[in-house]
Amino acid sequence: MYKQIIVMTVLALTITLVGCGDETAQEAPKPFFQPIDVAEVLVKPVQNWHTYTSRIESPQEVALMPRVSGVIDYIAYKEGDMVSEGDLLFQLDNRPFLAQVSSLESQVVSAKAALAQARSEAKRAESLAARKAISTEETESRESILHQRAAQVSSLEAQLKIAQLDLEFTSISSPINGLVSRAKITKGNNVIAGQSILTSIVSTKKMYAYFDIDERTWNKSFSDVTAQSKQQVVMQKVGQDDFSFSGHIDFIDNTINPSTGTLRVRATFENAEHQLRAGSFARIKLAANAITDQILVPSRAIGTDLKNRFVLTVGENNILQYKLVTVGERYGKLNAITSGLVEGDIIAVNGPARVGPGMPVNPNKVVIDSSGIAFTLSNPSQTNLLANR
Repeated sequence: MYKQIIVMTVLALTITLVGCGDETAQEAPKPFFQPIDVAEVLVKPVQNWHTYTSRIESPQEVALMPRVSGVIDYIAYKEGDMVSEGDLLFQLDNRPFLAQVSSLESQVVSAKAALAQARSEAKRAESLAARKAISTEETESRESILHQRAAQVSSLEAQLKIAQLDLEFTSISSPINGLVSRAKITKGNNVIAGQSILTSIVSTKKMYAYFDIDERTWNKSFSDVTAQSKQQVVMQKVGQDDFSFSGHIDFIDNTINPSTGTLRVRATFENAEHQLRAGSFARIKLAANAITDQILVPSRAIGTDLKNRFVLTVGENNILQYKLVTVGERYGKLNAITSGLVEGDIIAVNGPARVGPGMPVNPNKVVIDSSGIAFTLSNPSQTNLLANR
């Protein structure tokens, strides 16, 4: 009987221990995997972009100087206004010039009267000489006086034309259509012909931007471009996010600069709304003609490891893998990857922010957003979408 009690007790304890073991096994926590957003890389046809800096220039810029010396009588324009060719800007005191013109006009009248008298005497001398009624010396003398009187009239008429031009030049007009600056010399001041700068005027209908392309890039991407092909470019003003100005190349220099190994190129931009100002700093983007399919990933998916750039891809059993990549051009919030990834790769969209290589993760599949980003210039209307490029 005692032995039976001992056996039953042992059996009960064994069952209790087994039950406790099962309960412990059931209550063991599951392993935790970091949830992250993952996406398949994009593959799209893109153009390579080249960025250059420039200063906006006006096709025509005039430092307005007087053609005659004098005193400024009044200023006839409002500073900072648009002016047209021929608009009066400055008026010099013209009274001395009027007096000079009047004096020369009187001298011309007098000289013409003397010429008429000399012509009449020369004709009479010719008639008398035919009848041998006057000496040859006298005839030649009267003929000489006639030529002198004619020369005097010509000289005075030339002086009168100069005086009339000087009088005309006292009214200083705009030689071009454009935007006029402030008056650098004001009313009452004396100005010197060809030296005193009164103001400046720049044309604004269109603007130029010169930039230098290195020889290697030109030969590789733009060797077939000519001024006549009007290669499209886009421009961004300093302080702006968008490349909202569209233009084209209209000038390519005829030589490579041997000192820098660059080629000078000019882009022209229409400026009907006067948003571009001469002297402004600008960034120019020029797309290569060749369009190729390239892999694109979000810029935030790219990590930096000392000198290397890498992307985390999702491998077997959802374990992250380290992939060295070569980064190409940027397109909006995306970057082209020229090597290291292939079509179909799944990447960690947010990069190595909270995860690292070799870590198992809980992937959340998302789609990379590429809406509103221009990858080529095939559609000119897209040029306004080149934000943060």
